Amino acid sequence: MKSNYRILGVNEKATDQEIRAAYTELRAKYKEEMFSDGEKGNAAAKKLTELERAYEEIVTERREKSEANDDGLLKDVDAAIKADDLKRAQELLDSFNVRNAEWHYLQAVVFYRKGWANESKKQLEIARQMRPNTEKYDKAYERLTGKMSQGVNGAYNGQFGAAANGGNGAGNYDEPQMGGEGCFDFCCRLAICNLLLNCCCNCR
Repeated sequence: MKSNYRILGVNEKATDQEIRAAYTELRAKYKEEMFSDGEKGNAAAKKLTELERAYEEIVTERREKSEANDDGLLKDVDAAIKADDLKRAQELLDSFNVRNAEWHYLQAVVFYRKGWANESKKQLEIARQMRPNTEKYDKAYERLTGKMSQGVNGAYNGQFGAAANGGNGAGNYDEPQMGGEGCFDFCCRLAICNLLLNCCCNCR
């Protein structure tokens, strides 16, 4: 890989933007020189081929490293959520440069646990658009929209997704459904008690 960086005239610590800029500049130079007569044109064509190969290999290697790092971070986010450390989970999510479907799913979990159902729904919609027909995302979305239609927006009580574990590192949670039922039932009982008390008071 060091030879690839030398071909582009940059070092291994160069940013993706710097690498892209060096590639673009050299590519334009060699393409122009290709039309020169004799050895100069032939040398430019050879250098252009080497440049294209070197740039492709650098980009591929960097993408694979980035994906591996992201997988590890997603596992850290999942662990923070399970530990109920939403602040840490959000800090980790904010550190991502590339945000894939699993990132949006975990962001939806964090938002729901904060009681932000609408924001959670938007993140799940993005996750489903990026990875259609993913059981975990679809079931989480169905549960959330079902609760929203019932006017339930309680705190997160457990499993946000489904038993399917089809993501980059995020595991399952403990309860069978997204939370809210306990709070909802309590509020209903409280309302009934208030109604009965009012009836008693009016009868005096």
